[in-house]
Amino acid sequence: MSAIVLGQADALLIVDMQLDFLPGGSLGVPQGDRVVAPINTLIDLYHARRLPVYASRDWHPPEHCSFGAQGGPWPPHCVAGTEGARFSPALQLRDDTIIVSKADTAEVDAYSAFSGTGLADAMRRRGISRVAVCGLATDYCVLNTALDGIKEGFEVLLVPEAVRAVDVRPGDGDHAVARMLRQGAVPVRLSGGHLVADVLLGAQL
Repeated sequence: MSAIVLGQADALLIVDMQLDFLPGGSLGVPQGDRVVAPINTLIDLYHARRLPVYASRDWHPPEHCSFGAQGGPWPPHCVAGTEGARFSPALQLRDDTIIVSKADTAEVDAYSAFSGTGLADAMRRRGISRVAVCGLATDYCVLNTALDGIKEGFEVLLVPEAVRAVDVRPGDGDHAVARMLRQGAVPVRLSGGHLVADVLLGAQL
């Protein structure tokens, strides 16, 4: 077991923990609510060390290109200002959480929290070089956020217990995790209020 020592170059990035992506929402991820508890533990961990916490959200206009009526693959979801676009009330975000809104124009979709948001530059200005990624959904926004983070030069820690997949095709989530790890993401898990490297998961690739 190898402990991850968090320092001033670390940040937590919570991806799209919005009501429409939770069970009962218009695009609910199966068992998506089960990641709330581990994410809250991560928030406590980073907050205790005074490290920044970012939370991305879809913030779509009503006519967004990803919606079925516009020829997209998804039902309407996370329309800006609606109840479904709210973060889960069970998610214990602090007042200093940095909110990152994405896909907020009708013509452009964005699965990644880094896409069109200026997030990478903002993190670099704060001296951040390592980002722990968690949230929804493993096979879409988490996947693309992690891959873009790696492309932007960040070390990416992936917390598998704090993500869940849509699994449009069975196994999509597992394939997404494997792809992230192949590209260099480091699997970690919570243990005793700390992050430790998930050696067993990493050894599977």
